[in-house]
Amino acid sequence: MLSRTLKKLSLFIILGSSSALAQEVPVVTLGALNKITAKLETIQISRDEKVKFGTLEITMRSCQSNPPEETPESVAFIEVVDYGQTNVATEIFKGWMFASSPAISALEHAVYDVWVTDCKMVDPSAFSDIE
Repeated sequence: MLSRTLKKLSLFIILGSSSALAQEVPVVTLGALNKITAKLETIQISRDEKVKFGTLEITMRSCQSNPPEETPESVAFIEVVDYGQTNVATEIFKGWMFASSPAISALEHAVYDVWVTDCKMVDPSAFSDIE
């Protein structure tokens, strides 16, 4: 209970008075690290899309970013399910992650690290190259 209260308080402090100005953004960019193989990936996830990284399934429910004239901050509500070796779903993270302060609400996993790097208005891979 205390941890949840601290997370909510942290969200309020980080977004401060500009939280009313934060814009809902459709795509989150995550950094993902496999600590065993040292494989580092950049993952882009649209709202309610499920993406696999190793044994993890990551879903972004909400992503908010401050407007350019405010202090830069990207905050995303992420759900992470681990299927592990037994292929049984175990929810290991459900909450807000902050790009500027990833340690405030971190994914704690023995093999994987996942963190928010940015919220984007449009997924660049959605556009085809026009020549």
